[in-house]
Amino acid sequence: MYKRYKDVSLILKIVIGIIVGAVLGVMVPSWSFIDVLGKLFVGALKAIAPLLVFLLIMSAISKYRSGAKNHFGTVIVLYLSATLFSSIAAVAVSYLFPIKLVLPGAMKIAESAPKDLGTVVTSLLTNAVANPISALVEGNYLAILFWSLLIGSGLRLTSAVTKKVVTELADTVSAVAQNVIQFAPFGIVGLLHESLSKTGVKGVMAYGQLLMLLVATMVFVYLVVYPFMVWLMTRQNPYPLTFWTLKVSGIPAFFTRSGAVNIPINLKASKDLGLNEESYAISIPLGGSANSGGAAITVSIMTLATANTMGVHVSIFLALLLCFLSAISATGVSGIAGGSLLLIPMAASLFGISNDIAMQVVGIGFIIGVVQDSVETAVNSASDLLFTATAEYADDRREGHPVDIRAKVKAAGKGTAEVVTPEKLMKLKKVNKFSSVKRIANFRDSFYVQLI
Repeated sequence: MYKRYKDVSLILKIVIGIIVGAVLGVMVPSWSFIDVLGKLFVGALKAIAPLLVFLLIMSAISKYRSGAKNHFGTVIVLYLSATLFSSIAAVAVSYLFPIKLVLPGAMKIAESAPKDLGTVVTSLLTNAVANPISALVEGNYLAILFWSLLIGSGLRLTSAVTKKVVTELADTVSAVAQNVIQFAPFGIVGLLHESLSKTGVKGVMAYGQLLMLLVATMVFVYLVVYPFMVWLMTRQNPYPLTFWTLKVSGIPAFFTRSGAVNIPINLKASKDLGLNEESYAISIPLGGSANSGGAAITVSIMTLATANTMGVHVSIFLALLLCFLSAISATGVSGIAGGSLLLIPMAASLFGISNDIAMQVVGIGFIIGVVQDSVETAVNSASDLLFTATAEYADDRREGHPVDIRAKVKAAGKGTAEVVTPEKLMKLKKVNKFSSVKRIANFRDSFYVQLI
């Protein structure tokens, strides 16, 4: 029974949950027992999220290696820069278009929110060095980030076997989190019913404004910020490559909502562009975690919307700190459906916002995730291909062998790249759901062994 339930598209289940929750919230607002579904879902997420974030970041940091050959170093720089710039753009957009959400109990918590910079910084530093065990139990995400970075750095000196154990632990907890997320439709029913019964339609309408801001920012980043980075590296018109990557990679990723499933498509597209296989065979799978611009946008905008709702003043210093925090924490969550939403409590703790309030925002994220997560995945996956190609073309230019990017894209688009229809996408998703991920994981592990 559960297997049949899991086989149904999560998007379809969430859409049904939204419809059912909205109908029940409008027609029978007095049925408060329905709200329990939302509380159970949020409670389960609140329980698993700290451990998941801790293991994901620790695993990602432990596998970082410097001194790689080919174009790998340039790719890493582009991945990390793109994630940081995406976060900065999201913070800037949030300042220009502030959004307030209607959250039950927000005003009561807002009274205790820190108002001056000194209090915030002191609390930040104190919380960051808290006991790591108690941080996991209490959901102290700043301490979780701090200790996962330190422990992950220490694990870089260990054997490949140890790193593999940490990776497998992270994969195990990720699988548990995925099972929890499978029950998101039921949680959405409860959350929507509670929101409609307590805040009315006006409160729910703010979700649409939040979604539009998220999508508009991701579109701006991919069509303006990323092309500017490509131009800086290659000094050629970036848009032929930008639009081509959106077509061959972004569209499939939008429909599958899975960076892992889209990896074979990106590998094929890299081959069509005539890129160095020794480089893209590593950078494309790695992009699933190291390149998370879409996730950084989601974390930054939703966190600042929460802070604005709570009446917390966000100084320039804290905004910049949020950019770095979002960029660092976003690494490692691209391969997890809804993974970026689980980072919101960590970013919100920067402003002294209650974990309970932050988890309400996570619930809102799952409601709008039907579109938000699809666009986020498209941005992340298409930019893996974009920056892999850009890195090679930039290195060729520095070595005195510039490449005509427009000609490369034109040649790749003449028939070597397969046109993927929605029907093929669904078939690809079913076939590669486990096999492609397993093959990539095995390749990744063998690669790290070779490095050592």
